[in-house]
Amino acid sequence: MSHKDLDVWQKSIELVTVIYDVTKLFPKEELYGITNQIRRCAVSIPSNIAEGAARNSNKEFIQYLYISLGSLSELETQIIISHNLRYIDDKSELINYIVKIKQMLLGLIKYRKRKS
Repeated sequence: MSHKDLDVWQKSIELVTVIYDVTKLFPKEELYGITNQIRRCAVSIPSNIAEGAARNSNKEFIQYLYISLGSLSELETQIIISHNLRYIDDKSELINYIVKIKQMLLGLIKYRKRKS
């Protein structure tokens, strides 16, 4: 089974696309500030899932899933900041993605822990 078969990886790829669309509307002076930071966080979520899945051990995979979870929390914080700065009008769609992916990651971590 490949990381591409994981629902959480697929959902986090969707989130990356949405994030890029939303941040296109951010002020140009934020390109190297919060825009870049948000995009990097979003991209790191599926990237760490993929890297962890490619590792040889269940323990390492779980570690990378936790890293993805950390990036997800960081992204949530940046979305809230962006909303407070009025760069994002409605953050609910993004927060819904984050909540769903968080649930999926925690479920996968729990499943992988039971397998070890």
